[in-house]
Amino acid sequence: MPFTFTKCPIEGLYEIQPKVFGDSRGYFFEVYSEKDFFEAGLKMKFVQDNQSSSTRGVLRGLHFQTKHPQGKLVRAVSGKVYDVAVDLRCGSPTFGKWHGVLLDAEKQNQFYIPEGFAHGFYVLSDTAVFAYKCTDFYHPEDEGGLMWNDSSIGIDWKNIAPGLTPLLSEKDTKHKAFSKTEKYFDMNAVWIGE
Repeated sequence: MPFTFTKCPIEGLYEIQPKVFGDSRGYFFEVYSEKDFFEAGLKMKFVQDNQSSSTRGVLRGLHFQTKHPQGKLVRAVSGKVYDVAVDLRCGSPTFGKWHGVLLDAEKQNQFYIPEGFAHGFYVLSDTAVFAYKCTDFYHPEDEGGLMWNDSSIGIDWKNIAPGLTPLLSEKDTKHKAFSKTEKYFDMNAVWIGE
């Protein structure tokens, strides 16, 4: 199989390592194969691909969509990023917990985050190109977010990149604390509330 699927400590999250074929000319690998992912139990359908470029210290997140939650298969096309998912599924034993994966373009590893999670990443290299496949379309009117440094979540950004001050978009400076957000996903990633 051209992929190794490793379950993360939070149910539904996977780190995925494609098999990379390389020689003096360069390399080749499969980014995604529906057949192999389905055999591993990951039967999502992707409808949109996104890509961004960022400089060292940029932190994007923590983002989610409310009525149109997105599952994401994320990777660093170039550079290194620390990628984080926060469980927002009410009733989940890991509700409010986070897990992070170092995504490295040299390693070509990927991180699958299903619906029902907030997502963000922190750029560790001089620049990084970040790409991800989504299971639903982007709906700007449907965006939600959590504070990147919410102490009740406790993401350990400082140990990942000591001495760096995150560069945030204006939008990402205005997200609410986890404790102040009153609506969360249920276990089936369906938004509950108004």
